[in-house]
Parts: sequence; C-alpha cells; structure tokens
Amino acid sequence: MKKKLSELAEFVGGTLIGDGEIEISGVASIDEARPGEITFITNPKYLRKLGETKASAVIVSEEMRATDKPLICTANPHLAFVKILTLFFSKPYKPKGIDPDARVSPSARLGKDLSIYPHVFIGDRCRIEDRVTLYPGVFVGEDSVIGEDSVLHSNVSVYSGSVIGKRVLLHSGVVIGADGFGFLKEGTRNVKIPQVGRVVIEDDVEVGANSTIDRAALGETVIRRGVKIDNLVQVAHNVKIGEDSIIVAQVGIAGSTKIGKNVILAGQAGVNDHIEIGDNVRVGGQSAVFHDLPSDQEFLGTPAIPRGEWLRAVMLFQKLPEMKKTLLRMEKRLKEIEEALSLKEKET
Repeated sequence: MKKKLSELAEFVGGTLIGDGEIEISGVASIDEARPGEITFITNPKYLRKLGETKASAVIVSEEMRATDKPLICTANPHLAFVKILTLFFSKPYKPKGIDPDARVSPSARLGKDLSIYPHVFIGDRCRIEDRVTLYPGVFVGEDSVIGEDSVLHSNVSVYSGSVIGKRVLLHSGVVIGADGFGFLKEGTRNVKIPQVGRVVIEDDVEVGANSTIDRAALGETVIRRGVKIDNLVQVAHNVKIGEDSIIVAQVGIAGSTKIGKNVILAGQAGVNDHIEIGDNVRVGGQSAVFHDLPSDQEFLGTPAIPRGEWLRAVMLFQKLPEMKKTLLRMEKRLKEIEEALSLKEKET
C-alpha cells in the first residue's frame, strides 16, 4: 500500500507542512525509519532526531514546525501514528468458511462469511453472527451468542449461555463463563453455591490472553462496551465493569464489585468484593481496594488512599529511620533529665 502524505494528513485531521505528493509506503520508529516511511515524535527532547531520521515524513505536535522535513502537525501525534499504522497493517477480511474438522451442532444458527477453523466446537442452539472468526480449539457452549466481526483466538472457552457482542477480541486461553468462586461453610465442609447466571460482554471489548471472567451466581457478570482487559486478569462473579475502562495485567476483581466508566486499574491491583468504584477513577499498580472509591480521583497504596495522601505517607515512610534515631535520642535525654530530677529531689 502507498499513500500520499496529503492523504494521510487528511486521514488523521492534521496540518500538512511540506510536499504533500510524497508517497508513504510504511511506518517505523524514528530510529529505524527508512525513506518512504513515516514516523512520529511526541517528546520535545527528541527534536534533535528530526535531522537524523531517514523517514520521509514525521508526525509532530502542533508547535513543532521548525524543520525542513515534511510534517503532519496534530494535537496528538501518537494517536495519529497509531491510526496510520492501523491503516497500513489492517488486512481486508476474507472468510475461510467452516472447516470439515469443526464440530458444529445442527441446532446452531450460523451467520454469513464465517471463518471456523479445525477442532472448533459449537454447541446446541448457539448463534454465531456474520464474519465471526473462531481459531482452532475454540469451545462455544450451548445457548451462547457471538456477535458480528468478533474474533476468538485459539483455545478460548466460552461456557454455556454466555453472550459476546460485536467486534469483540478474545485472545488465546481466555475463559468466559466458568463458575464463580462461591462456597459456604457447613462445619468444616465447603458447600458449593450453584452459579446459574451468565456473562454478558458488550461490543468492542478486548480480553487478553489467559484472562478469566466468571459467570454470575444469579443474574449477570457484565463487561460494558469498549472495555479493554489485559492478560492474566481475574474478574469474579456478578462484577460490572463500566464503559471504556482499562484493566491491566494481573488485576483481581472480587465478586459483586461495580466499576464505573473510564476507570483504570493498574497492574496487580486488587479489589475486594461488593466494592463500588466511581467513574474516571485511577487505581495504581499493586494497590488494594477495601472500600468504595468516589469518582474522578486517583488512588494508590494498600489500602488504597487518595494519591496526595499516599505521596505524603511515602515521604514520611522514607524518614522513619531518621525519626526513630531522633526518638531514641529524645528518650535517652528524657531519661537523663528524669534521673537528674529524681536525684535532686532526694538531696533536698
């Protein structure tokens, strides 16, 4: 594929500076770019590389214009670069059909232009909509739904009754709809609570490799539109995750937690059960959430507290050895004063 620089500028809504007739055939980092490729700069400290890069054009922020190199100026160079990268590397969908080694129930309802690879299993009464891709080893349990243009990579397991929306991407090893972890004690015996709900994943969700989303005990576990979940994430039963939230690797979310819109849970954060997290909240890596978090704030630490409080606590923590020495000196001095006063009282 080749695109004129003027076409790319129009595509990303940027301002073109320089020769718009230059043809761009690829994208690369600023150090690795070659003639015919486009790159980007977001940090002013890399401006010196504008004169060094072999790229034919550079995407820069709107204030970076002092160079002889052809430029696309935009408010968000990184985003513009990603859009162009997607443009060059996206391949048109070509359906593969249904492989004879796939096992498809006669009662399943199948859409058009499917790509069903060998050793896929589709259970009774499932609905697979148009242009779905199921890679080898995918299991789709009975009464499940997979929406248009969704892609399930190898060895994804979708338990019965699960609902997956449109344009959903599930990476290898994802498990949707396994039983939630629910048990009651009868003496020392663990009595299993039946998990009879389901999982609902809305449109445009992506779930990373080996992540798990458990079915509800009753009702639904719901992943709302546009949520992005990293690898190795555990989402427990009856959890609700709001639109456009980001859940980073190794996060654990306990049962019946409600997470608002546009929330970010950084790597290895843990959330206790029955917690409510408001919209636009950010929780730092390895933080532990034990209580509800109000909207529009950032929280860090264990237990998670507002970022400002956490920073002050960390600064204080670093001073604890020095403070301990000071306290010991004060304790010793106080003891000396008490002994001196006691001796003086005896003399009088």
